[in-house]
Amino acid sequence: MVERTSYAPGTPNWVDLQSPDVDASRAFYGALFEWAFENAMGDDGEYWMASLRGLPVAAIGGHNPESTPADAPARWNTYLATDRVDDVVAATADAGGMVVLPAFDIPGAGRMAWIADPSGPDAGLWQAEGHIGSRRVNEPGAPVWNELITTGLDAALPFYKNVLGIDAVTTQMGDGEYTILRVDGNDVGGATRPPMPGTANHWHVYFAVESAEGAAAKAESLGASVIVAPFDIPTVGRVAVLHDPQGGFFSVLEPANPAGE
Repeated sequence: MVERTSYAPGTPNWVDLQSPDVDASRAFYGALFEWAFENAMGDDGEYWMASLRGLPVAAIGGHNPESTPADAPARWNTYLATDRVDDVVAATADAGGMVVLPAFDIPGAGRMAWIADPSGPDAGLWQAEGHIGSRRVNEPGAPVWNELITTGLDAALPFYKNVLGIDAVTTQMGDGEYTILRVDGNDVGGATRPPMPGTANHWHVYFAVESAEGAAAKAESLGASVIVAPFDIPTVGRVAVLHDPQGGFFSVLEPANPAGE
């Protein structure tokens, strides 16, 4: 069991799903990962905080009607921790990125913004106050890895270094290369070119599971599609890529060395 109480700047610290059918997405992920939900917005809207054994791990909400059609497919979002969100926003354009949503406060929780790197993928920025992000990580049902998938690594990696101080170290993995994202010497995520033709540039979310086969089968029984059947990544674990019933892509990872072992 891994509980987080803080995140170093540059570390992925939160994930949420934008869905065209929030109730259906809650039902799917609640059954798949044994999440419980509480609406953080009360009567003002829907932003359902998902908790695992009493601690928040993710959230599910609807699409922003000002920027996304209501019937657009679901999508998982990654947020990156920062202690200076306004400075990151100010540096984004000069570093070749784009400010999608200027910084604003969420009272009692934190300050956030939304930016896109030069290769296209967008991500949230989160400066924590009352809400640090995912309190459980690297255990079944919780986020375990965040991965930048893009055809434009040569532009994207320097961008994240410039605005958030994220280092990139390319290493050999199996028959190909893989880039590890590091903060203060710690591995916090990965980056790679799209593994299959037609894959859009995006930030991809992995959730830990006890069994990749079991999770893929359960997801399929709940209406998901298995895009890539479980396969092994040396020293990392066993992975499957899934497509949820509302259109969101995500992966499950059965770690080779589970947390605490």
